[in-house]
Amino acid sequence: MDTVALEPSLYTVKAVFILDNDGTRLLAKYYDPDLFPSMKEQKNFEKNVYNKTHKTDSEIAFLEGMTIVYKSSIDLFFYVVGSAQENELMLMSVLNCLFDSLSQMLRKNIEKRSVMENLDGVFLVVDEVIDGGVILESDPQQVIQKINFRTLPEPAYGFVLFDYITGNTEQQGDKSQKK
Repeated sequence: MDTVALEPSLYTVKAVFILDNDGTRLLAKYYDPDLFPSMKEQKNFEKNVYNKTHKTDSEIAFLEGMTIVYKSSIDLFFYVVGSAQENELMLMSVLNCLFDSLSQMLRKNIEKRSVMENLDGVFLVVDEVIDGGVILESDPQQVIQKINFRTLPEPAYGFVLFDYITGNTEQQGDKSQKK
């Protein structure tokens, strides 16, 4: 009996996607271009995954040679896909991090409407957790901290330039008060 020794790889996640309760895609990121190269193949895969998982209470599925972990919330289904040989616990830690980070970001209001209204933030969370199929973070607190750092409001450059030109800066204001 031949056993194929598989090389360990950092490229753990093959895809992550969020579907609504009708199986319609809200967000999808595929990290392996050879896996499902066209949009049609991706949508067919998502439809098959949804049909197999939306009525079950389990958290893991095996379909088309892929390991799929998933979780549902109100009217959404969250999926993380890995290869057949992938460790389910690793994929589940990614799923939990993604779900918990979104829960904190959306103030525990994980439903279709809030996800759609904050889709840019949802993509940021996904990108902080996974990059190119490599797991970057599995701690939701760290993800939220990084997201908050990225989304801090910066002063508009036009106003900063205007204040500089007119001499209306806080430092100059402090110096003129001292004189």
